[in-house]
Amino acid sequence: MRKFLVILDDSRECLNAMRFAAMRAAKTGGGVAILSIIAPEDFSHWIGVGEVMREEAKERIEAHFEVYAKWMRDRQGIEPELVIREGEAVPEILAQIREDPDIGVLVLGAGTEKSGPGPLVSQLTKGAGTLPIPITIVPGDMSKEKLEAIT
Repeated sequence: MRKFLVILDDSRECLNAMRFAAMRAAKTGGGVAILSIIAPEDFSHWIGVGEVMREEAKERIEAHFEVYAKWMRDRQGIEPELVIREGEAVPEILAQIREDPDIGVLVLGAGTEKSGPGPLVSQLTKGAGTLPIPITIVPGDMSKEKLEAIT
């Protein structure tokens, strides 16, 4: 089964990427893998404090994931999987793509700020020609109705 890989973060555009991935998966008989990455600098404290912070970060990610997962199950009939990795975002995304051969499309949400589409979109599109899978970039301000129409 082909999976759509979408990145779970705190950005506003994450919502549209999630919606797009779930709707495409539902219409094509695919699945959704949701990847959340914990940056290493978040835990550069003493070992005990770092471990507590890591666990708290995982709990926040799981709670955030469950909101999206419930919508995907209830509205799209999709049971997404959650993957949590620790490290720098781009290398961890590429590692996940390499390690899971079922991932067929990377779905990213593009920010609408004047500063650009966001760091992930900027970094990953620079090397898009060498990626093993296509990238779908979903505009962050696209309406739910428009998303439904194009999926």
